[in-house]
Amino acid sequence: MLHLLRRLGAIAAAASAALAAAPSPAQEPLRIGVITFLSGPAAGPFGVPAKNASDLVAEVLNKGGMIPGYEKKGFGGRAIELTYVDEAGGPTKVVTEYRNLVERQNVDLVIGVISSGDCLAVAPVAEEMKKLTVLFDCATNRIFEEASYKYVFRTTTMATQENVAAARYIAENFPGLKTFSGIDPNYAWGQDAWSDFTEALKIIKPQAQIGTVVWPKLGAGQYGTEISAVLGSGAEVVHNGLWGGDLEAYVMQAQPRGLLAKMPNIIITGETIIERMGAQLPDGTILGARGPNGPFAPPTTLNKWFAKAYRDKFGIGAVYASYHMATAFLGVKAAYEKAQAAAKGKDPSIDEIIKAFEYLKFESPAGTVDMSLGKGHQAVQHVPYGTVKKVDGKITLVNIKYYPPEQISPPDGIKSLDWIRSGFKRK
Repeated sequence: MLHLLRRLGAIAAAASAALAAAPSPAQEPLRIGVITFLSGPAAGPFGVPAKNASDLVAEVLNKGGMIPGYEKKGFGGRAIELTYVDEAGGPTKVVTEYRNLVERQNVDLVIGVISSGDCLAVAPVAEEMKKLTVLFDCATNRIFEEASYKYVFRTTTMATQENVAAARYIAENFPGLKTFSGIDPNYAWGQDAWSDFTEALKIIKPQAQIGTVVWPKLGAGQYGTEISAVLGSGAEVVHNGLWGGDLEAYVMQAQPRGLLAKMPNIIITGETIIERMGAQLPDGTILGARGPNGPFAPPTTLNKWFAKAYRDKFGIGAVYASYHMATAFLGVKAAYEKAQAAAKGKDPSIDEIIKAFEYLKFESPAGTVDMSLGKGHQAVQHVPYGTVKKVDGKITLVNIKYYPPEQISPPDGIKSLDWIRSGFKRK
């Protein structure tokens, strides 16, 4: 009997030791699903630079002590582990992949989605599945203006902010503007961008008239007909909402026909092609970066670290998709650690992280991010534009203007078009 008791005691001691050695849930890696374009025409200018940023930030966070202002290892001391999904294939495929991340890969949260159409499809599914999801890049303002979400956040600017800023920039720099035209992709982002831009110009520059607007399909690749229509419109300036591979193809086809030189394009997403296609951009082209990203980013210690670390690792400068991805990661980290502090060091629940994330202000390589719209789920920042001027054959940006949130963002709870049409009233 004594022998049996001793044996049972030894078994119990071994079991206790094994349990003590096993990692607690807080010690296990936090699994993050990352959705970005890894193939197709959007991969090179957008998707892969975004993936590069997530690889870099995750690697450095897991080492700890390297990111200014975010020195704590991982998220609150907890390592992070990434699982990637290719966004290429359209909304139905992306939704299927999202469900797989949650149900089969068992991720703790999702950061991702570039296309506005994909965001509109994913957001309600995230809510249905009660999975914290941070939209890092897509721009359509419809996300938080047509629905209210608990589990969905967006840590970057939206179409309204970017296109009202574009309208203000054009009004200031083309004071005698009579005619303008547009080329925008025919889906959520393009439609929202053109609508916000034209409605804003009606208020700011009411005498200006639309010459033409052309609506190529997303991924069209060939723009001969559209270029001819814009050239024949008599426009003094062209609103350009193309992005990724579509934008690169358009520039390659428009530049030899003189469109870019004859009719300055204000390219809302144009910063991504500076390094890849800068030689084909004539002086006078106006570029945005969907917020204070890339060449528009502030000279903070955090941005200096990110810009250098990215170039050192990948041999090329970080574009705004890279900045957006880094911003999303640091936003979640800031919310996680705020919630952890409120829980007195315990691993926070999803509800606690969400509470901490709402109306959060945090620092990113692009400066301060204020989650003040969409009931605390949508970011606001300054939105800049600058004009291309080549110096010794190298692109520089001159006449840079930053538009503050109060000039380009509707008050919370007011739809963008209603705010614009009111004459930008704050109350």
